[in-house]
Amino acid sequence: MKNPIQLSAKDMINSYLLIFVIHSAQVGVGIHGFQRIVYQEAKQDAWISVLLAGLATHLIAFCMIKTLEIYGSNDLYGIHQDVFGIWFGNFLNVIYILYCSVAFFSVLRNYIEVIQTWIFPGLGTWFISASLLLVTIYAFTGGLRVIVGVSFFSIVLALWILPLLLIPLKFASVDSLLPILEANIGSILKGAKSMAFTIIGFEILQIIYPFVKDKENVKKHVHLGLLFTTAVYLIIMLVSLTYYSEGKLDKTIWATLTLFSFISFPFMERFEFVAVCFWMLIILPNLCLYLWAASRGASRVIKISGTKFVWIFSILIFIGTLIVQSRTQINSINTHFGNIAFYIIFVYPIILLLVAMLKKKYSSQKEQK
Repeated sequence: MKNPIQLSAKDMINSYLLIFVIHSAQVGVGIHGFQRIVYQEAKQDAWISVLLAGLATHLIAFCMIKTLEIYGSNDLYGIHQDVFGIWFGNFLNVIYILYCSVAFFSVLRNYIEVIQTWIFPGLGTWFISASLLLVTIYAFTGGLRVIVGVSFFSIVLALWILPLLLIPLKFASVDSLLPILEANIGSILKGAKSMAFTIIGFEILQIIYPFVKDKENVKKHVHLGLLFTTAVYLIIMLVSLTYYSEGKLDKTIWATLTLFSFISFPFMERFEFVAVCFWMLIILPNLCLYLWAASRGASRVIKISGTKFVWIFSILIFIGTLIVQSRTQINSINTHFGNIAFYIIFVYPIILLLVAMLKKKYSSQKEQK
């Protein structure tokens, strides 16, 4: 086993925190408007697509954990080097670093667009981008334990938002879900595939696994985190399907935020403003975890320090947010990235597990001889 990661006790985290890490990594900007994309494929059976996508995350997480158990003291970057050799392994590592970088950029740019569309149309992209990047850098410099703490508090402090989404149910019609299974299986599966951009994030397990103390409990807590995420997306989809009239969901870009716009209190009329601002706390773990994962990979491939990498990374991302401006460009990036992410997150781990098992079997037979 090559390049095992040497860690001290102060760098380790308890496995139960993976519930918060996995869930916070999965819930980001995609939750704002995933309903329209899935509905375009599966119509009123879109909730089945969400359920299938959630089940797929459990299957892939199982494959990831099995692979990581073979290499208990190594992460995905080290596994690539051991299974495929230094040169091809590092080539795959570079691809994964680029994946984390594009995921970071996509989350950041989508959230900037939401702020500019819903709250501050005149606020410059450069200002929002720089502010969010500085906050992310500040959290990143605290190390993994600080990032995990951010993930924990982002979930705990945001729990009050979910029950509010049930308020529109008083205007809902259950008949909107009927007839069930009207869409063919192909459309339902396409709807599940379109959830890829929304439900990714749990792949961070492949990088954080060596930092977990009680690895025997990882499987349980990872699946609990995935179950919580699936339940959240399923509830939001069911509320959206029953609230919006037929065809309306197909034209609503940010269906979840639009649901918030129908929520009002005597002391607050525009609750969606609060939701959009509060969402920064929810996307912050996304940004921190993807930056941390990219940094871990860069340190393994080119031996660059975390401080130097984070500043180079942030400058490139900042420039990217200024170049990509239009809704068409952002939507195109989301679509292409979602398609690529599907194969990287939902297909490749199965292949990697099979290759790792074959290598382990071959190595065992060679040692016996």
